[in-house]
Amino acid sequence: MSRRPFDSRLLRRVPAARGDLAVLALLGVLAAGLIVAQATTLAALLATAIDGRLDRPALAGFVGAVAARSALVWAQGTVSARVAATVKATLRADLLAAVGRHGPGWVAGQRAGEIATLAGRGLDALDAYFTGYLPQLVLSVTVPLAVLARVVFADWSSAVIIALTLPLIPVFGALLGWQAQAATERQWRRLALLGGHFLDMVAGLPTLRAFGRARAQTAVVRRMADGHRVATMKTLRIAFLSALVLELVATLSVALVAVPVGIRLLGGGLALQTALLVLLLTPEAYLPLRAAGSRFHASMEGLAALDQALTTSATPAAPRAAAGAATPDARREIRFEGVIVAYQRTTALRDVTLTIRPGERIAIIGPSGAGKSTLLGLLLGFVTPTSGRITVDGVDLATADLDAWRRQLAWVPQRAHLFAASLADNIRLGTPDTPAETLAAAVRDAALDDVVAGLPDGLHTVLGERGHGLSSGQRQRVALARAFLRAAPVVLLDEPTARLDTAAESVVLDATRRLVAGRTALLVAHRPALLADADRILRVEDGRVTELTPESTGKATR
Repeated sequence: MSRRPFDSRLLRRVPAARGDLAVLALLGVLAAGLIVAQATTLAALLATAIDGRLDRPALAGFVGAVAARSALVWAQGTVSARVAATVKATLRADLLAAVGRHGPGWVAGQRAGEIATLAGRGLDALDAYFTGYLPQLVLSVTVPLAVLARVVFADWSSAVIIALTLPLIPVFGALLGWQAQAATERQWRRLALLGGHFLDMVAGLPTLRAFGRARAQTAVVRRMADGHRVATMKTLRIAFLSALVLELVATLSVALVAVPVGIRLLGGGLALQTALLVLLLTPEAYLPLRAAGSRFHASMEGLAALDQALTTSATPAAPRAAAGAATPDARREIRFEGVIVAYQRTTALRDVTLTIRPGERIAIIGPSGAGKSTLLGLLLGFVTPTSGRITVDGVDLATADLDAWRRQLAWVPQRAHLFAASLADNIRLGTPDTPAETLAAAVRDAALDDVVAGLPDGLHTVLGERGHGLSSGQRQRVALARAFLRAAPVVLLDEPTARLDTAAESVVLDATRRLVAGRTALLVAHRPALLADADRILRVEDGRVTELTPESTGKATR
């Protein structure tokens, strides 16, 4: 995490905030001038009041300065809140764009829970930074300079003391800030871990309940939450101690100025109005530094999230294809050459060398998490090889036109995502201009016609979110209808019969056989029924791909 109080990357990544930040700086300069004006008029007012007179111009100036400072505080709060909203909205959009650029594989590698925590609670913590710390940071620069400039002309010896003691506050603040930073980093890591684990647990709650492990996971979440609580309390302890130290240093510094001023005033060596001016301005010189130090600790979680958001969203994606890049021909040979896919905490595929010939139907088997879906993700362009390359008819996919390549692929995932739209629009997802007769043929090929007949408005029936209203088998047949409509030379199927009962599996299997006929097909399979028509069977285990012989096929799939 960056130790700088202001990250200059903000100006480059969030250009919309530059104007408001400039206004915030200008308001800080005006605030410094008003503080000096207020102290000057108040000193004159008090000096004349002690003599039994009322300085009306000084009174009017003091009231005007107080009113102007109130308006300025309101303006600072408004501008800083607008900056916070602009930065949070931009960074959230950048994070979503980064997920879109890198694809599902990158999200899995970065832990979806961490990114969700960062985009939610993490960026919300920036409010304390922009509305509390940043305005004080501006004032901690402008106000001491303005106070010193005024006190030098009023009493140079007091100005010297102020100039010598002012650096003590940032020095002590930095020493304590390093400790607070380490504690905040630990707190943020625990929060991100808790968010990621909780998201995983919620996603797998039905499985946990089915296997009687829900209560055990509750204990794990409670233990992780306790760890986050302890880390938070350590951070708060440092923040409270630092506030005490800064208050003590500031109080002693003010006393070093006030005592000599009082002695000189009693001895007649200093005018009353000058002494009052120095005594009123001296605390103002230390106040912004003390406030910035205390509010810095409240904003450190936001700074940690800001640094991670800027770093994560700026992570470069795989090189984009240049204009006029070659378009691979999916009807040709596909080769994996020494492909390795390594994520942050694991290696999904290890040194995969594989040739897929045109028209070949390949079944891929292996335990869950072995890397089967990653293999398909590489062909889809969702996952980028850490090393090695994938070529189609000699064209490297890393430099190819991925959009043109994907138009030659048909993909049936484990869980087809359906949108809250009509059934026809869901099937036409990749080919929105498909004529009605072609759509009807795809519906028949996917054995979806009986489903359509049972819906109140047929193909025009609007589905609920995520296809609510259809069973798992029916959703898979919608995905198969999409693939039929695509009419692509390469078909990728990721366990299309998973979670289906026997009747639904039989229907989907028949439709799948019609879909892969005459096409190059890669089929991730757990059930033996999917292997009958395969030309080759590959086993993926611990990230390594091996080809099975006919004799070992039955043993490997048991």
